[in-house]
Amino acid sequence: MNFEVFITCAVTGSGATADKHPDLPVTPEQIANAAIEAARAGAAIAHIHVRDPATGKGARDVALYREVVERVRASDTDVVINLTAGMGGDIVFGQGEAPLPLDPSGTDMVGPMERLLHVQELLPEICTLDCGTMNFAESDYVMTNTPGMLRTMAAEVQRLGVRPELEVFDTGHLVFVKELVRDGLIDDPLMVQLCMGIPYGAPDDPLTFMSMVHQLPQGTVFSGFSIGRNQLPFVAMAALAGGNVRVGLEDNLYLGRGQFASNGQLVERAVQTLTGMGARILGPEEVRAKLKLTKR
Repeated sequence: MNFEVFITCAVTGSGATADKHPDLPVTPEQIANAAIEAARAGAAIAHIHVRDPATGKGARDVALYREVVERVRASDTDVVINLTAGMGGDIVFGQGEAPLPLDPSGTDMVGPMERLLHVQELLPEICTLDCGTMNFAESDYVMTNTPGMLRTMAAEVQRLGVRPELEVFDTGHLVFVKELVRDGLIDDPLMVQLCMGIPYGAPDDPLTFMSMVHQLPQGTVFSGFSIGRNQLPFVAMAALAGGNVRVGLEDNLYLGRGQFASNGQLVERAVQTLTGMGARILGPEEVRAKLKLTKR
């Protein structure tokens, strides 16, 4: 059991959920306000994607990131900023017997340095690196992160002095994490997010989760989460396994059956669960010290 837990709130994500939740944060102002709301509820870290305000779809426009980050930094609420670097690796193949040319409506594939433009400009305390390529829920979509791309991104993030949060969706991704550590591309402390229950990654049953926990390098600071209805049970699961916690509308839209959640409500429920288990919730300054973060 981890008795000193930090909470990350993933406030919006990039999935096709804008039309599934009446109050999903979409505009930069809404996303910034969601991060501030989560922090006031007890989240030490806000994990941030941006969306096209006109369509609600995931975006990687540096100007959108800039507005969100500036609003959060100008607020009277402290929170560790964690920006995704997962956008720009989307491939959608053509259907059936014609996989090529790629489907332009869903494909967004750029080079590794372009995927980091917002990180280079805004210098968040944390950014994510998705540690592998995988089929990701939709029939012809592939989340693409080759070893070469990831090594380039890891080296640049290290140069910038930003802490990478290594997103691990399956056991093979942990093999790559250990190679990054071996090759000196990750500075201590190692930070890993175990992402459970995403088709077609690692299932979120306790045995699979614990097998991944047991494969983490010694001294890893890790969090764990699942999606949908299992997000809130995984608050207890992650803490019991010795880890930290992630909740938020990126991964789950509901507080209960038929009851839409806000980010603040999901964080409040996590705080309630963890404190009921005897854990203390860490604030952003304590997390900065724990993870050796540089606040800008």
